[in-house]
Amino acid sequence: MTALEALERERCSAILRTHLPDAVAPAMQAAVDGGFRVIEFTLNTPNALEHIADFAKRDDLTVGAGTVLSLDNAQSAVDAGARFLVAPATDPEVIAWCRTNGIVSIPGAMTPTEMLCAHRAGADLIKLFPGPADGPNFVRACLGPLPFLRIFPTSGATIENTPEYFAAGAFGVGFVNDLFDRDDLANGRFDAIRERAERMVRTVRVATAGADS
Repeated sequence: MTALEALERERCSAILRTHLPDAVAPAMQAAVDGGFRVIEFTLNTPNALEHIADFAKRDDLTVGAGTVLSLDNAQSAVDAGARFLVAPATDPEVIAWCRTNGIVSIPGAMTPTEMLCAHRAGADLIKLFPGPADGPNFVRACLGPLPFLRIFPTSGATIENTPEYFAAGAFGVGFVNDLFDRDDLANGRFDAIRERAERMVRTVRVATAGADS
């Protein structure tokens, strides 16, 4: 299964960004235990490349890298085992590199103009970043004239607004702080992360079944 096929099947990802080295592996394992099969480590997380390499060894996971800001970042992440690359902004050079190397690219964009430019540059999905205050309605408004965009909200995506995002036409959602609560990371409450992951994955399953029917 390709990375894009995995994203299309799962329709959600667990995105870990933290400054706590000891929390990285157990926190992501908690998300996996809760049902996530598409996971992302941002490159500004401690030892991100090592964690990408460790989790990429598992056949049941599709692992990606976030905060990819350069071709050097892209190469290092892919060498470690990343199968999709995410960025907070759109860099046509990185998108072109991904297409040449068969890697899924998910650049960040906020406005319809930025999204269209990313799409025309060859992006597979568009990361909606930063998340607007009324994300679902923003997605719906963008998809009205641009229905071919595959928008993947991350910042601001929560278990509460997930059904609204899918009803609005979002391709998928990436959970960041709503999944990896900072206090839970700091205090080692990984069971709480696992429990939230279970609820999130279940919510996505229900929401996508309704949106796709």
